[in-house]
Amino acid sequence: MIYLDYAATSWPKPPEVLRAMTNFLECAGGNPGRSGHRLSIAAARIIYQARETLAELFHVSDAARIIFTPNVTYALNLVLEGLLKAGDHVVTTGMEHNSVMRPLRALEANGVRLTIVGCHADGSLDLRAMEAAITPGTRLVVATHASNVTGTIMPVKAIAESAHRVGALFLVDAAQTAGVIPIDQPALGIDFLAFTGHKGLHGPPGTGGLALGDRVELEDLAPLVRGGTGSRSEFEQQPELLPDKYESGTLNGSGIAGLAAGVRWLVSRGVEQLRSHEVGLTDELLGGLSEIPGVSVYGPGDSGKMTAVVSCRMSGLSVSEVGLRLDDEFEILSRVGLHCAPSAHKTIGTFPEGTIRLAPGPFTTLGDVRTAVAAIAQIANDAAKSSRTEVLTP
Repeated sequence: MIYLDYAATSWPKPPEVLRAMTNFLECAGGNPGRSGHRLSIAAARIIYQARETLAELFHVSDAARIIFTPNVTYALNLVLEGLLKAGDHVVTTGMEHNSVMRPLRALEANGVRLTIVGCHADGSLDLRAMEAAITPGTRLVVATHASNVTGTIMPVKAIAESAHRVGALFLVDAAQTAGVIPIDQPALGIDFLAFTGHKGLHGPPGTGGLALGDRVELEDLAPLVRGGTGSRSEFEQQPELLPDKYESGTLNGSGIAGLAAGVRWLVSRGVEQLRSHEVGLTDELLGGLSEIPGVSVYGPGDSGKMTAVVSCRMSGLSVSEVGLRLDDEFEILSRVGLHCAPSAHKTIGTFPEGTIRLAPGPFTTLGDVRTAVAAIAQIANDAAKSSRTEVLTP
């Protein structure tokens, strides 16, 4: 089996991740911060070390500003729902995932002013249009770091500069880039970095978080959920201290332990080294697919401007038919359809059917990619033969 769906979730997980999760449940299964006994203290220690590990990865100076959430969608909603009010102006791009677009559309219905900046057909941002859309009244700018449809990497530092010029804050959806490309949050000017654990960080599902930049004022960001935190229990009001203000309820301790192990595995191999490996895989995919008659490839077409996410379509066949044949006949796992990003597909001209998405990762080999290209070539050739037969048949 060849797994080419890393953009949805990484698989297989490093063995260290499984061991860390089992160890947490066997040896540190207490409720962190809720008790003073040894198991609770052991659990709290593992979770704090995970914060430190992530803070180091993203160059965040204070580990308490790493907020754990169940996933990146929760982290995005925490910022959007907690910061924006009726009358506020928010700017985003035409390449966003529904994790951004759906909460923004709901907020727009309740009085938030929304501007969507168009992107080019390859998924790249029209930076001049973005600069024009960000005005002195803008409260927040939100952008994906890289598209989950085309892999296109956005110029986040330039966007941050435009946002900060007018006093706006900048939220980045790093679902596709955390652990995939180096991220220095302060250097890039990112105020809110929303990340998921189960993709490029190689942790388990049910993990993610939000890294708060130094420009963020806590009084301006309301928690999405309120409840027990294990701190200030004498009060019936939510505590203001970090990270407790945004972490109500018992955390996913075993998942966070696995996430920390995934990040340590990542760091031990080097983000830049893994990125170089994925660039090579992307070059192989782009080159091979471009030579197949009837196959159209979307996105920048330049591995240096994208993550290892390649979308394509095949003339004469639906994307679902191609995906099914890849799975059933060749044991190649891809993802087809709209990828929860209809706005992105409208931008690149593939709405409403979507694309076939091939997303290799650290455990993918060049041989895997070449096998996938050969399989797509065979499917395309079969489709062409079938088409010719239909034309010749009276």
